[in-house]
Amino acid sequence: MPVTYETWLVLLSIVMAIQGAYVGLSLAVQIADATGARRRLLLAGATVSFAVAIWTMHFVGMLAVRLPFQVDYLVLPTLLSFLVCAIVVGAAVYATCSGPLTLLRLTLSACLMGGGIFAMHYLGMNALDASALMVHDPIYVAASMAIAIAASGLALWLATGRGGRPPLVLSSVAFGVAVSGMHYTAMRGVTLYPFVTTSSGAPVLSTDLLAIVVAVVGFCISGMFLLLLLPDSSRALPQVVTGANSEAAMRAVPEVADMPPAIPAAGDGGTNIEFGRGTFSPLGGAGAPPRRFARHLPIERDGGTHFLAVEQVVAVHANAHYSYVFDGNEKLFCPLAIGDVESRLDNSRFVRVHRSHIVNIDRVAGYKRSGDNEMVEMAGVHHYLVPVSRSRIGSLKSRIASLNGADPTFALRRRQHLAAQ
Repeated sequence: MPVTYETWLVLLSIVMAIQGAYVGLSLAVQIADATGARRRLLLAGATVSFAVAIWTMHFVGMLAVRLPFQVDYLVLPTLLSFLVCAIVVGAAVYATCSGPLTLLRLTLSACLMGGGIFAMHYLGMNALDASALMVHDPIYVAASMAIAIAASGLALWLATGRGGRPPLVLSSVAFGVAVSGMHYTAMRGVTLYPFVTTSSGAPVLSTDLLAIVVAVVGFCISGMFLLLLLPDSSRALPQVVTGANSEAAMRAVPEVADMPPAIPAAGDGGTNIEFGRGTFSPLGGAGAPPRRFARHLPIERDGGTHFLAVEQVVAVHANAHYSYVFDGNEKLFCPLAIGDVESRLDNSRFVRVHRSHIVNIDRVAGYKRSGDNEMVEMAGVHHYLVPVSRSRIGSLKSRIASLNGADPTFALRRRQHLAAQ
């Protein structure tokens, strides 16, 4: 018996996949920069968002099917399909974000996640066993598996958020359409033969109403994670320092550049040019003002908030939800997370060389290897070494070479010699 669909439910299933993917990707791109409890919450939020998006898309897509006989869904296979989806998606997102994104890691994670989506779909289909006999076309089964793996690879690649990625909205649409394509490809190869059964006479919930209920619950879950876990850059701004406190602060930290101590409270829309603004915002920043780099960073010292000119920043080191700024002489406490600091700095001068470290490439004095670890030495009054991820050492050398117009190794030796002088 051929399968037909209710058009508006098909569209609703695709929308569910897209909105869940948007929330999942919004959270997943922050995992690499997060630490501690926030990292675990982001991982859990991304996992649940992706799982809810995929599962609700499939479930609403099943409810969109119009058949001339009554269909009963078994509860156990339906719930088991969601559990399988959540487990494999979580494992794949964790595996992808836990280290450098190599081709092998991405391929294995995509196969794991794609296999989980494939298993989830056919487990959900098994919930119809009490109502009809299903015959699957092997060609469409294989095609659905291939689409599931491809869609998973796309999602995991986008979730790493490591440069050159399209906007989140376009990424979410691409993933949502791919997952929906997997489902409807698999359904295209299904032939149903109904069993002859007698009606139980029990009240039956309308499939349209059930689809709406599932969609609303899915939207609520995704919205909850979106509101709770997306950072609000305005909360990271330092407190206003005025009057006598400001004067005392400036005397206490003589190395801090001279500037107006108070942050304008209104009229700047959160884009004050002295402090820049964060990169995370709804819809990937669509419609937001142009990005402005900060000229000062807030630091806390002697019980007050002061402001350090970015020209004095040599390196930044993450510490849980805060960071430490090295100015060439000492480490200064900064109330901002390293991701927020990175978003405020000019990326042509400041480079993220490690998950927990940012360096000013104008202040790199030398390059060292300590065992298997790559290190750069920063110019300053005191000896200061910064670890560099293996995946980023090549690009760092190239950036330094481009500044000096020389071979990377020679450029670093020359910087080290100048620093010694």
